[in-house]
Parts: sequence; structure tokens; C-alpha cells
Amino acid sequence: MRDLDSIIKAYDVRGVFPDQLDADLAHDVGAAFVQVLGIRAEDGGAGAVVIGHDMRPSGPDLVSAFAEGVREQGCDVVLIGLASTDGLYFASGRLDLPGAMFTASHNPAQYNGIKLCRAGAAPVGQDSGLRDIKAMIIHGIPAYEGRIGEVREQDMLADYASFLRELVDVSKVRHLKVVVDAGNGMGGFTVPAVLEDAAGLPALPLTIVPMYFELDGSFPNHEANPIEPANLVDLQARVLSENADLGLAFDGDADRCFVVDENGTVVSPSTLTALIAQRELAKHPGSTIIHNLITSKTVPEVIVENGGVAVRTRVGHSFIKATMAETNAIFGGEHSGHFYFRDFWRADSGMLAALHAIAALGEAPTGTTFSSLLTPYLRYTPSGEINTEVEDQQSAVDRIRAAYESRVGVSVDDLDGMTIDGGDWWFNVRSSNTEPLLRLNVEAADASTMEQIRDDVLAMMRAGA
Repeated sequence: MRDLDSIIKAYDVRGVFPDQLDADLAHDVGAAFVQVLGIRAEDGGAGAVVIGHDMRPSGPDLVSAFAEGVREQGCDVVLIGLASTDGLYFASGRLDLPGAMFTASHNPAQYNGIKLCRAGAAPVGQDSGLRDIKAMIIHGIPAYEGRIGEVREQDMLADYASFLRELVDVSKVRHLKVVVDAGNGMGGFTVPAVLEDAAGLPALPLTIVPMYFELDGSFPNHEANPIEPANLVDLQARVLSENADLGLAFDGDADRCFVVDENGTVVSPSTLTALIAQRELAKHPGSTIIHNLITSKTVPEVIVENGGVAVRTRVGHSFIKATMAETNAIFGGEHSGHFYFRDFWRADSGMLAALHAIAALGEAPTGTTFSSLLTPYLRYTPSGEINTEVEDQQSAVDRIRAAYESRVGVSVDDLDGMTIDGGDWWFNVRSSNTEPLLRLNVEAADASTMEQIRDDVLAMMRAGA
């Protein structure tokens, strides 16, 4: 019996192929997806599912099995072939169909996974369908006696590229040299279509220096996970050697984007969130913008300074997207490099974030560097996320709470883990969903305070490790 709890996770289906995620399971997920979401036209649903996959070798076989499960339940299938995850979200939004994206994002080569969404790219997570899909697979998927669904293929890449360039127009920016590290992932498929002219769009005033654009799910150069500093070293060096204006790095399915400035310095996703927030508020004055609780305090400050409404939420795309829907927020950003846009069906798009970075620099006066553009947003010193293995996590959290909550001027909240705010410093401690880890993020007005708080909290954590 498969351990579905280890495969069907909070936001997606993910596991080692074929030991955990194989064709049989993909078939069952497809069939249960139709049943749980009521996708058949006769039940009032969309009547079809759109499916895409990344460059992993196991993708086509898993797609075929999933599609067969969908068809056996009386639903049609629209195959868009190779796609980034935001390319699948685009197809789901443009076609108004539920979708399935086969990807394991930044995970190593032996993994694959399935990200599911409702029509209009609305997320499917544990509380919005995944738990019920898992239960149906365990207890048995009801057979369907009606017609078998049909399959058609549809290429969405050109429409995707055109749509993004309409949302963020970079056609009139000054000339920029941009190094792009696709990490052998789907950025190598989408960047030429959006930033060059492979999709038949007009050429842009950009010189793109490609790195690792060859689609290769074995990731021969480095892991396609730009949140890890080691995976950005090649990009940093190339930006310097090319005397480039900017560097961009995408993860495996290209739904996340990290930026490197002209000095080879990695730009914090919080800083990029603040920059994009200011740009979006210039277009939509007074609007709401979402940020998760471990982005820099700079983010809500910039939002308020620019006349917007800042709303703080838990970490995770399902919480961001739900809060965006509730508040009609125009934009949302996370510390992990996920950026969400109302005009993109509230879905995350690494390419849209990249276009904003290019536009912000390209619209600035000649001679402006990306690092100088970001100076107003560099207000605090962050620790970055620090993971510590702790067996008795609750006892560790209780120790930390007891040490800080009685201090004058300190506030404590439990929105997501525990956040303790001391005014000119704050920290958050959260448990991992899958490992015996506590995650610590600290930020302070100066480096010495950050280091003092960081070391103090880590010592209390490790006392019970």
C-alpha cells in the first residue's frame, strides 16, 4: 500500500518516480480529480482538464496516465505539452479550465509531482480538494459508465508570451544586458519566447545572455533551486564577467525568479516585493497588497508610504491566493521568490516578476544601476531562514516565548508559528510540515542586534535538540 500521506502534501502531489509517484497513482489522481471537483459537463463543470509538464523525463508517461484517468471519468483533455507552471496557470485562466501541471519544481531529478488547480488557476490544496482526492483513492474511485473523454493538443506558448508582455511593457526601456540562468529548467523554454522573439513578438531592447537553457531534467550544472546560494554562484560570476545590468535565475518549473544586481549581489525577494509593490500601486492607487509574515518590515512600510493597504498573511501560496481573493489585492509577495498578480488570475509567475525588474531598471535614467535603484528598500538586516533539527519542537518554542514575552515593548502573535516583535527587531519560529525542523527568521535595524537575537534564539532551540 502506498504511503499517500508522504506523497499527497499540503499543496501538491510529489514523490520519487517511480517508487512513490508512478503511472498508476497518476491515473488515480486524474480520475479522483474529476470526481472530487465535479468537472464533468453533465455535473455542471468545465467538461475538460488542461495538462502541462516540465522537462523531467518521467513527465510524458505520467501525463498520459493522468489523462487516461480523466478521460475514463467522461472529461476531455487539453494537452499543452511542455510548459512552465505559470504557463499552465495561464492556460487554466485563459481557457477557464481546471488544470494539472506535472513538475517537482526545484526538487532533484528523481522526483516528479502534480500541481492541481481549478478553473481560473484557483489553487487546490489539502482543504480545497487534495484531502478528498486522497480519501477517494484510498477507498475506491467510483466507476463512470458514460462516454470516454476526447484529447486535443493546443500550443499556448505564444499567447502566454504576448499576455505577459501586455501586463508589463518593456518594449520602450533603454537597452539592457541581462544574464539568465535557467538551471536547465523551464526558463530555457519560456525566456526565449517572452524576452526574445521566438513567439513572433517584436524584438525587445535587451541582450539576453543565456545560461543552461538546454532542457535537462537531470540538472547537470546545478540544482534548479535559486533560493540556495550555491546555485547562484555561476550567475553571479557571469553577471560580473559580462558587465551585465542584471541577472535572473529561475527554478525548475520557472514559477519563481531570483535577481542578481550588477555587482553580483543577490537581491532579497522581500526587496523585490517592495519594488514591485511600489510599481503596482503607481498603476492602482490605494490598492491592497499581500505579504507573508516573514517578508521584511520594509514591505508593509513601502506599501503604506505609497498609499496602499498592507495585509499580512501566513506562509504558503494557498493562503496568499485566498487572501488576495478576499481583499481584491493587486499583488502579493513571499520571501521564497513567489510573486502573485491579480491580473494573472492571482497566480504566481516568475516571468512577470522578471519583467517588473527589467522594466524598473530600463525605465530609470541612463546610468542608473539596479543596486542604486534598490537603495531605498534596504532598511533592515535579515538573518535569512535558518533550519535547526529539534525533536521536541513545542518545548523549544515555549522556552523562547517565556524568555521574550514579558519584555517591555514586545508583542507576540501566533498567526504562523510564533512571531515576536520588539519594534526595531522581530523574529519568527515555525515548524516544518514534513521534518523535525524549526525554521528561524530574524530581522533587525542593524547587524549587531540581528546577530544577538539570532544567536540567543538558536541557543534556546538547540538546548533541546
